[in-house]
Amino acid sequence: MQGLSIDKIKVGDKTSVVKTIGESDVYLFAGITGDLNPAHTNQVTAKETIFKGRIAHGILVSGLISTCFGMQLPGPGTIYLSQNLKFTAPVHFGDTITAEIEAIEVIEDRNRVKFKTVCTNQDGKVVIDGEAMVMPPKKTA
Repeated sequence: MQGLSIDKIKVGDKTSVVKTIGESDVYLFAGITGDLNPAHTNQVTAKETIFKGRIAHGILVSGLISTCFGMQLPGPGTIYLSQNLKFTAPVHFGDTITAEIEAIEVIEDRNRVKFKTVCTNQDGKVVIDGEAMVMPPKKTA
């Protein structure tokens, strides 16, 4: 299976994925990365923060953007080159996040596509905002 080559991608093309972030997602991510910050893993401590409870790692949530690129647009074979992110609101356990990407520039001569990347929660609140650059798979014969 191979994703779309650059000649098949147009400005305005978009896709999204939706996932509810659960406690197990956060604990698995914490274990894999070693980021055991109490804001993510200790409810007693996290209750005392401005968030009033545990929140998901921002980078865990931003991983949904990678799912859009690697599985949908451009899809399998895509190389994720760069990403800037602004974390604008916390993601609490049980929040349902929609990650959406939209092509905003196609650079055919360099085989690059720039995307707007946004994650929103179930209330439509933006929790992550940014831009990314990817290299789609090469055209197959």
